[in-house]
Amino acid sequence: MKLAFIIDPIHQLDPCHDTSVALMEAAQALGHEIWVTQANLLSVANGNAWAILQQVELVPIQLVEGRWVAANPWYKLSELCLTPLETMDAVFMRTDPPINDSYLYATYILDYVDQNKTLVINSPSGIRGANEKMYALQFTDAIPETIVSADKQVIRQFVEAKGMTILKPLGNKAGEGILVLQSGDRNFNSIIELSTLQGRVPVMVQTYLTEAKEGDKRIILLDGEPIGALNRLSSGSDFRNNMATGGTVARTKITSRESEICTQLAEELRKDGLIFVGIDVIGGYLTEVNVTSPTGIREIDRLDGTRLGYQVIQWLEQNITTKKLK
Repeated sequence: MKLAFIIDPIHQLDPCHDTSVALMEAAQALGHEIWVTQANLLSVANGNAWAILQQVELVPIQLVEGRWVAANPWYKLSELCLTPLETMDAVFMRTDPPINDSYLYATYILDYVDQNKTLVINSPSGIRGANEKMYALQFTDAIPETIVSADKQVIRQFVEAKGMTILKPLGNKAGEGILVLQSGDRNFNSIIELSTLQGRVPVMVQTYLTEAKEGDKRIILLDGEPIGALNRLSSGSDFRNNMATGGTVARTKITSRESEICTQLAEELRKDGLIFVGIDVIGGYLTEVNVTSPTGIREIDRLDGTRLGYQVIQWLEQNITTKKLK
């Protein structure tokens, strides 16, 4: 197969952490061509999506004394070439948030990829329709008590009723801008004003889950099925468990409650073309559905001795083969 990955500039990626690199490495090991591009290098001409691509050759990372170790340099790029994306068997949209104008325009361009010829993971329309925090709200049996509002009084009433809560900006990633919110806080009004841009932008407010002290579980789903998980733990100096905020990771198992949550999500994810997804669960409650560039594969592989990237590419091989036989 020929696979294209739309990523952030490759020199900015961490081969020992980034799931995009894990997927590319697995594809290369299984004998496929790997090409990379960026969102700003996409275009539409004659009704088709094109990209300025470079073929990439990777030096696989190695597990040494429980740590991933990368070569330097760890990749080699070919010359740039302008190519129609429909010459690829699949395109992975793996650009990190925020979901700004540039990101949205890239998904509009990807709408011009012929899905009968080339599978786009995840679906451009699916990504646009699945804000990573708002998407979870449709699964009311799975989420903690939650409101979304820009109105200070609405937020205050919720916080006073629930006590300690968590405020989350709707468009951020990696724990950015998440705050603990309590009604007795003398900074309450200022926090709401800053977070909502003076009442112009809604935020999410959820009941505080005391189980967060025991970790924030990331579960990786492939075509609606869980294939691996890890537990993220706070560094101790920060209430957030995100790896990007200094949190550590630990082995974990998927509980029966978490399996039920995955089952609740599966049909909707498939309907929306959201094939590779990472969900976040705290204390048996779904808190987020990550569809843009979910990460965690490197950490799960290191902890569990798995190769989840291979599972993803082998699933892709089967589906591409099935599509060609139809």
